[in-house]
Amino acid sequence: MAAPIFNATVVPARIRVAMIIVLTLVLAPLAPTQMDLFSAAGVATMATQILIGASVGFVLQLVFQAVSYGGILIGQSMGLGFAELISPTSNTSVPVLGQFYMVMVSLLFLAMDGHLQVIELLADSFRSLPPSATGMDEKSLWALVMAGGDLFAGALRVALPAMTALLLVNIGFAATSRASPAMNLFAVGFPISICMGFIALWLAMRGMATAYSALQAVGWDLMRHLVGL
Repeated sequence: MAAPIFNATVVPARIRVAMIIVLTLVLAPLAPTQMDLFSAAGVATMATQILIGASVGFVLQLVFQAVSYGGILIGQSMGLGFAELISPTSNTSVPVLGQFYMVMVSLLFLAMDGHLQVIELLADSFRSLPPSATGMDEKSLWALVMAGGDLFAGALRVALPAMTALLLVNIGFAATSRASPAMNLFAVGFPISICMGFIALWLAMRGMATAYSALQAVGWDLMRHLVGL
């Protein structure tokens, strides 16, 4: 319900519910203790487990949104910040390049078996953080908050090559404007900025997998820390 791809709205609700039931049937035997779910202790345990699962899914969402935000920064630099579409995963209006980067990171996540690693992490969490435990400590929650800044700093690393190239293009336009004030840079510079932006985007895509892998490594370390691995 919280992890990206698993919670995509394009997937019918019946399929998502069936996936939850299957995962429950597979992972429930790993729980070392049995308890009455309708008791006070059972309700508290369910709340704790929901918090743990939501925290793990939130970290994955941060990784995906950080890469998507890098695409939004590139789109704003090349003049495509106003171009938006309806995201099929969230049913919200998002910039085109942000959605493009979201699709790319989703494909990389599946290609790197990220969905299988999430299920493996859930299975291991029953051993390291059983339902009878008190849950995550304050240090884990504070690490979750601090990781948000680190992951969004990674968005700048994703967008930095293309943004640097576009910055040089804009500096060239500024110098041209000073040399020839009568030139209409809005009519000339805007198409050139978009064309150069696509070229810079194409060149920056070569390092996309490396940048995402570094962000994902930070995310996996944080998720393992949250579940006590």
